[in-house]
Amino acid sequence: MVWATCLFVSFGASAQTSKEYVLGSGDVIRVSVFQNPDLLVETRVSEAGTISFPLIGQVTVGGKSISDAEKTIADGLKNGRFINDPQVTILVLQIKGNQASILGYVNRPGRYPLEVAGMRLADLLALAGGAMPDGSDTAVLTGVRDGKPFRQEIDVPSLFGANVPDASNPVIQNNDIVYVGRAPIAYVYGEAQRPGPVRVERNMNVRQVLAAAGGPTLRGTERGLKLHRKDASGKVEVLSPRMEDRVLDGDVIYVRESLF
Repeated sequence: MVWATCLFVSFGASAQTSKEYVLGSGDVIRVSVFQNPDLLVETRVSEAGTISFPLIGQVTVGGKSISDAEKTIADGLKNGRFINDPQVTILVLQIKGNQASILGYVNRPGRYPLEVAGMRLADLLALAGGAMPDGSDTAVLTGVRDGKPFRQEIDVPSLFGANVPDASNPVIQNNDIVYVGRAPIAYVYGEAQRPGPVRVERNMNVRQVLAAAGGPTLRGTERGLKLHRKDASGKVEVLSPRMEDRVLDGDVIYVRESLF
């Protein structure tokens, strides 16, 4: 698989952009020097971030953008007086060095290559096909920043609004993990039109959950609802909720039969 469209950057480009791919160990690259076919090399970046190149030996390319790696090789050829004005081009053939994982309730969970530097969470979610219908509105990003463990919770719907702040759509780095959990679920049983699980949307109240279950049957009533909820210790409390009370994940609402 050749990533020529995304990753081809010729030597001599101006300043490095934030979107330029950074080479990593395991990447397979093709290095060519204009009008010097004998210097064409296809190689894999070692765990130490180096490659072996004719005439100049070991060259460190790991952690460098493509244009910086091209310049490093060109400088080695020029400073060694092998070629006066070397025009070096690097093409990434396989991306192995920079990857992130996205797990949980997404359509295509797995490990994905970070094809460009500066890839953000919304881009990774798009690669994974977005959240499943029963996926949560919250994604959890974990990784390492500045040598320390990093964790951030992100509101997924906010990623696709206008003028999203950078902090709400963080840059994904090598070996990051994104987890999208299951959406909160409440359960309605008893005299409801459609008893069973109901997805709990943000700030959903008892009235809305009951409506999502089709409301009471002809034999049922909205009076005397009972809500079963586990407390912090795991003990189940039986509450008499108001229609405006907020429903939480795991709540169970019982619709009674009307006595009249």
